[in-house]
Amino acid sequence: MSDMSPHRYPQAEVEAVYRAIRERRDMRHFLPDAVDPALLERLLQAAHHAPSVGFMQPWRFIRIRAADLRTRIHALVEQGRIATAQALGEREDEFMKLKVEGILDCGELLVAALMERREPHVFGRRTMPQMDLASLACALQNMWLAARVEGLGMGWVSLFEPAQLAQLLEMPEGAEPVAVVCLGHVPAFYEKPMLEQQNWAARRPLHELVADDKWPSEPAGDKT
Repeated sequence: MSDMSPHRYPQAEVEAVYRAIRERRDMRHFLPDAVDPALLERLLQAAHHAPSVGFMQPWRFIRIRAADLRTRIHALVEQGRIATAQALGEREDEFMKLKVEGILDCGELLVAALMERREPHVFGRRTMPQMDLASLACALQNMWLAARVEGLGMGWVSLFEPAQLAQLLEMPEGAEPVAVVCLGHVPAFYEKPMLEQQNWAARRPLHELVADDKWPSEPAGDKT
């Protein structure tokens, strides 16, 4: 008897899904070319088809179209970049050499946020209220994978003070910005994650992060 599920996709489609997962990158280098509106709609639909706890669909997306508003968002992120560098201590100079966003370069700029009035949604959130954030993260991952198969780059920028960005975008009380999303055409995709290419960090072996029945043991040299 075959161990293949009868619900399995054809092999070529299976390989395409895994390829998109492997080749997805957090992009920081963009071309200024416009994104076709129909393509942007497909990417937003991909995000909107993400799973969400209690089917609450907490994601909200704001398309940034005004040039002056894009510039002000970039200024907020630049403040966050400098503050992050200072918090890194001995790695400050190394961090400041990294390109961490493409806000002024990308064809489309979005802000992904959590909706207001989330408190009444207790299905799946009674003991884990952060599941609304997990749901939005799933939506962003859907968009990321869809962008990759469409040949577009996407970057998730989080170097900002949420309250400042919420005020700038006139968000209602309780709404919370989570990501500034850079989206657009790119000159090339990184062969590896950019932070790995720049020797900022390396991907850990999977076996160090998976265990049976109890918390995985730390490998030698990881203990502080």
